Amino acid sequence: MLGDPLAGGPLLGDPLAEDRLADDGPDDTAGGVTADGPAPEEMYPSGPEVEVELRPQRRLRIWQLAPIVGLAAVGSLMFAFPLAFDFGDSGAVIAMLGLLICSCAAGWGMMAARRVGYTWPGLPPRGSGRRPDWRVVLGYVLLVVVIAILAVWRVARLR
Repeated sequence: MLGDPLAGGPLLGDPLAEDRLADDGPDDTAGGVTADGPAPEEMYPSGPEVEVELRPQRRLRIWQLAPIVGLAAVGSLMFAFPLAFDFGDSGAVIAMLGLLICSCAAGWGMMAARRVGYTWPGLPPRGSGRRPDWRVVLGYVLLVVVIAILAVWRVARLR
């Protein structure tokens, strides 16, 4: 054999032998502590940090209101038209059905509003632990009873 072709070549020696890798950290720190960022006063020069609520506001959306309003409109029209125009013998039935649909829409709207956190005027918020005043509750009950009596009386006069 003539000789080893790689004997004196560049591939034999270790090229990193003279050039050692440095550590990952800083070379020399005073006291072993490094600054890791700006101070809070430098980050917020306008004042203290402000916390923001990430949850959306609790309010009724249009997709919640649209079916309730539509049902209430249909129910009130079904209640009003037989009272205003002569529908013959079926007028009382249509008016009572309209009253029922309108009442269902009102109940649906009240439940949706309560779920969002709204309350009737004079009543404590849900989950507050306070009891409602009996006079306010009695006033609401009397209002509903009077409206129901007037509606049934008016429909009964159609016959």
